[in-house]
Amino acid sequence: MTELVESVLAYDLPPIVVAGHPVLRRPAEEVRGRLDDELLGRLVATMRRVMHAAPGVGLAAPQIGIPLRIAVLEDRGVLDETVAAARSRTPLPFTAIIDPRYTAIGDPMDSFYEGCLSVPGYQAVVERHHAVEATWTRPDGTRTTEVFEGWPARIVQHETDHLDGRLYLDRAHLRSLSADREHARWVQPTVEEARRGLGF
Repeated sequence: MTELVESVLAYDLPPIVVAGHPVLRRPAEEVRGRLDDELLGRLVATMRRVMHAAPGVGLAAPQIGIPLRIAVLEDRGVLDETVAAARSRTPLPFTAIIDPRYTAIGDPMDSFYEGCLSVPGYQAVVERHHAVEATWTRPDGTRTTEVFEGWPARIVQHETDHLDGRLYLDRAHLRSLSADREHARWVQPTVEEARRGLGF
């Protein structure tokens, strides 16, 4: 695994793997001592740069071809206030999650459009838990548990899906699938207009 990670990090900005690559469909392996601290730190830093350059609000290691349970998350939350309020979208500080697991809190679900750096050019509506409790290891080895709600919870679920070999399309209302140039007509605080227009 060390050799694979080193080969990926040889790129200044490793390319993002897209749908159809087997690494996106296999459950990633737990990290648990597979990488030394220095290499893990470089991997996390590189993933953060790739995420920012894309740009995106999350990136999982399989998305750059590394089958390990690592993801980086960050959402600066720059949005129209009405849309942000409807989506419970609040800023999510940079977080690196290693070997994460989450459990849903309660029954409330939210449905909104999502996109993915590994499925460029399209977005679709996905129903996800409004709140989750996530547990993961930080790069310094500290085991952490935190509750996420709203859009940050959606990001956690989306990235953890990547680590389990799932893409957001596996959970999406496929009738909502929209190319980016068509998605502009559905950029509303909620998905109700898209639901009526596309019949999902």
